[in-house]
Amino acid sequence: MTQAESLPLVSSPRKKSQILRYTKKTLKRVIPLAVLAYFAWKVLIIYAVLGLLDVLRNRPFALETLQRYFFGNGILTWILSPFNLLMDILSLPYWNKGIYKIGDMPKRYQTEIQALIDACHNRDLVGALESKMGDNKRGMFFFQWFGKLIQTSLDIPEFQTRYKYIRTIGVSIFNKKQSTAKHYGPLRGTFRMLYNINTIDDPNVYIQVGNHVNRWRDSKLFIFDDTLQHESHNESDAVRYCLFVDIIRPSLVPWLFSSFVTAFRLVAAPVRRVFYKNWTLIK
Repeated sequence: MTQAESLPLVSSPRKKSQILRYTKKTLKRVIPLAVLAYFAWKVLIIYAVLGLLDVLRNRPFALETLQRYFFGNGILTWILSPFNLLMDILSLPYWNKGIYKIGDMPKRYQTEIQALIDACHNRDLVGALESKMGDNKRGMFFFQWFGKLIQTSLDIPEFQTRYKYIRTIGVSIFNKKQSTAKHYGPLRGTFRMLYNINTIDDPNVYIQVGNHVNRWRDSKLFIFDDTLQHESHNESDAVRYCLFVDIIRPSLVPWLFSSFVTAFRLVAAPVRRVFYKNWTLIK
């Protein structure tokens, strides 16, 4: 038997394993929906309509976007879609633009954001984290998570201060040649702010939200609604360090949004690692 003839024997088990994993993953999502359709079809219809309203915000619109939202890694975003759409209404007259510049934020927000950016450089944050990252593919270092202070090995007072609008403070680290798949954040009570701390002059280091591509060499600060489908890429030979921040959405009732965020933290805290299962949580 030639080498070419033997290749199917090698690849066939791998393909069968991939098909089996995909089938199991699909069944885990389809079976609960089928049960809900049988016992509470009215609830399912309402959720389907609200989910469509929510997912149609994504651009470009594609069939895979629907599949990922309803049956893939966006299913939690779908489950929370009634609350997310309600928060869009409650935040008016601050219309959800999806993607923001710092000048779009109220002045009081800009002050808190600038304090974090200044601290990144004044405290040599990249230098402090280099030895902790090691050979991990993707790392996450938290100082605060949805309002809860996290005990860390780094003493950076500006990151351990309680802010009025900032709720999460961390650092997202991508090693060389590392990227994420397309995914959705779960809750629209906050907006995500990323700031590329170290300078990387490479066009292949970027974040994409829908049709919008933000290359970190062109703009180091990026604020967006992370319940929109997005993906991050570092296809360079340098390690990428991004300040990772969640900010309460601008509204006329910030106390209400703060309560939503606190409630989410209390519910999600026991399974926090599930959200970062593809990351190494660094302390």
